Amino acid sequence: MTIHREGYNSIGIATLIFGLLNVSIIYFFSASLLWLCIAVLLISLLLLLFIVSFFRIPARISTIGEQLLVSPCDGKVVVIEETVDEEYFKAKRLQISIFMSPANVHVNLNPLSGEVVYNKYHKGKYLVAWNPKSSTENERHSVVIKKNNTEVLVKQIAGAVAKRIINYLHVGDEVEQGAEMGFIKFGSRVDLILPLGTKVNVKLNEVVQGGVSVIATI
Repeated sequence: MTIHREGYNSIGIATLIFGLLNVSIIYFFSASLLWLCIAVLLISLLLLLFIVSFFRIPARISTIGEQLLVSPCDGKVVVIEETVDEEYFKAKRLQISIFMSPANVHVNLNPLSGEVVYNKYHKGKYLVAWNPKSSTENERHSVVIKKNNTEVLVKQIAGAVAKRIINYLHVGDEVEQGAEMGFIKFGSRVDLILPLGTKVNVKLNEVVQGGVSVIATI
């Protein structure tokens, strides 16, 4: 397991606060309120470990396949339905949404190899990520990857807690399946907008792993 580069500053600040807080508590209260010092130490240590774990990148064997669409993130499948995409396709498509809790790994991966033909950031609201309107009203970053004649729209969507979406791709980039696409800090969701008739390999409420689980066959 390694730590994602997006976490270096957050972990550094959290570690500094952890150290200053506990040194101060011990200095002022260790003689009279030892139980308070121990409680603060344990609670702050748990919070620090949580922040470190949030930016973890576990060692995994990626799933690679010409016709496979792998999960762009860790999480739970919360939507599998037909929808009308108003942003790019302007037509009916199949939507699959994956909800990421704060406990999930939050690096986002390319679900397929191909060329980036569309990339756009949208300002928006911060509705809870499981709200159906979050796909179109929340802050989000949309990317379309084209492989042969198939185009897949991937939306990184901010939630009530997640306030920062990071995307590394640019129009014209040739990307590889399973490589990093971006990062969303502190819980949210990722939507996949697929052609109608796509064979879906997951079910509602199924837990998936980024870069490993096969979402669909294209």
